[in-house]
Amino acid sequence: MRILHFFKTYYPDTTGGIEQVIFQLCQGGRALGIDNQVLTLSPNPSPAQIQVADHPVTRVKENFNLASTGFSAQVFGTFKEMAAEADLVHFHFPWPLMDLVHFATRHGKPTVLSYHSDVIKQRHLLKLYRPLMHAFLSRMDRILVASPNYQRTSTTLKPFVDKTVVVPYGLNQAAYPVVTPTTQEKWRQRVPPKFFLFVGVLRYYKGLDSLLRALEGVDYPVLILGGGPQEQELKAMAETLKLRNVQFLGRLDDEDKVCLLQMCYALVFPSHMRSEAFGISLVEASMYGKPMISCEMGTGTTFVNLHEHTGLAVPPNEPPALRAAMTRLWDNPVEAAAFGANAELRFQQLFTAEHMCATTAQIYRQVLAEKAAD
Repeated sequence: MRILHFFKTYYPDTTGGIEQVIFQLCQGGRALGIDNQVLTLSPNPSPAQIQVADHPVTRVKENFNLASTGFSAQVFGTFKEMAAEADLVHFHFPWPLMDLVHFATRHGKPTVLSYHSDVIKQRHLLKLYRPLMHAFLSRMDRILVASPNYQRTSTTLKPFVDKTVVVPYGLNQAAYPVVTPTTQEKWRQRVPPKFFLFVGVLRYYKGLDSLLRALEGVDYPVLILGGGPQEQELKAMAETLKLRNVQFLGRLDDEDKVCLLQMCYALVFPSHMRSEAFGISLVEASMYGKPMISCEMGTGTTFVNLHEHTGLAVPPNEPPALRAAMTRLWDNPVEAAAFGANAELRFQQLFTAEHMCATTAQIYRQVLAEKAAD
């Protein structure tokens, strides 16, 4: 079975949550008899054909980017050629150019779409995009959403409930690096013995300004792992608030990230907008048995982190509530450890890459069988 994944960004240029999901599907599908490949845009697609782990990636030139949407003239032809060789196309939403490519190329192949997020930031442009978006979603054979929470609260998905399937994102723990004693010792020298950790790209919807305000008047150590467009603004804010207990670590390699996940007391994940549809960092924390704090937005963040079971959920963008949750975990290590144990068990039950890949492969086969029977 040959599957073409299509999304605006991918490794090695970007390393977000959607990229991680595509990566896991491509790698995990190999054991299920699935030949996955990825088509994506890149500002510098040289070379155009690369190998990421065990799957091929084709990159075409991104001509410009507007409102978080990459545009490429070349991608139409490349997509048509690659789709002709595939049994099924797996789209990853949202990306309006993708909708145009689908209709313009008339590729005629069965389709599955992973609905990663509603369109949130570009609300004014959404009014223009909505007719195309609705037509595009209408043409998909299956729509996958990562949590029942998001399916239930997304107004965009409501007309398509009959073809929407919940497939939680999953990770393969065996693919993560083993932390060496040298790395462990390096971080023991650099960080406090007890600390909260944030992991993610520093974007507008991550709620990190709320986290910094929650730290006013308390001295809980917090490590912020990740880079991004808000990094300098957040560092300036920490200086203005005179926070001396926050460390901005920037982007780190996977071994360092795993080491810090293993060492941290708890993960704090203050994303406050529906752009945060799931939270791969929460799954990673669950994988390592860590209690979590997240915000209740009706998205997958509180599907991964069940309030009072794997951690605590607080209202979005409310620093006092976030501070109170941090205080509760900090002052109650027995309860925090119980949350962490529950999180690890929930990971094994729901959020493994094996489960995600097997369910997705079953959906591919269902769609192909239905098309063959038409």
